[in-house]
Order: sequence, then structure tokens, then C-alpha cells
Amino acid sequence: VQLQASGGGLVRAGDSLRLSCAASGRTFSYYAMAWFRQAPGKEREFVASISYSGGGTYYAGSVKGRFSISRDNAKNTVYLQKNSLQPEDTAVYYCAGGASSYGFTSRSTYPYWGQGTLVTVSS
Repeated sequence: VQLQASGGGLVRAGDSLRLSCAASGRTFSYYAMAWFRQAPGKEREFVASISYSGGGTYYAGSVKGRFSISRDNAKNTVYLQKNSLQPEDTAVYYCAGGASSYGFTSRSTYPYWGQGTLVTVSS
């Protein structure tokens, strides 16, 4: 599975933004998918994950209630809708896939990674 993230950019605090991650390969719908992010000078951290069917989701506490993960298996795409963005949300956002379940937050659980898309939130 190859992943291609897009949708990043420069926004203001309070704005919304939707990231997309397009996957190649017919096995996309078999796997749980996730978004991670890496802020400058920090470790890459888990943001959100979604089950293979889309029926289950899990969020990091810092984004719960503001971000929403979804997927369209017919389009081989997973999305991250981000609302009420704050400067601390500034990071490179990576999509990841290949996990057997959506409850995993560890990077090592996901064998497939996209190249990342930069989101910058100005105050």
C-alpha cells in the first residue's frame, strides 16, 4: 500500500482544514488507518485512527472534539477534518496504515506511511 497525503497549508487560529490521504492498492479497505503528526523539535505523535470499515474511531486527547477522522473505501481515501485549529497544531501530518485494529497508537503498529503534509497555524 502506498499513501499520499495532501491538504496542508497555512491557516489562522480558529480556522478549519481537511487533510486527505489517498492509498493505492486493493487491500486498503482491509486495514485500520491513522494520522500522526510531528511538530518541530518533537517526537511524532498519534492523532487519530479509524477501523477498516470506518465504524470505529479513536483520538488523542489533545484533538478529541476538534478533529474527525473518516474514510471512503470506494475512493481508497482517509480524511482528517480539523476544526478550531490552534498554533500548537502546527506540524507535519502523516497518514499511516496497515494496522489490524484502530485502537493502536504506536508508530510501530503501522507498516505503511505517507510522505507528510505541513500544516501551519498562525496566531
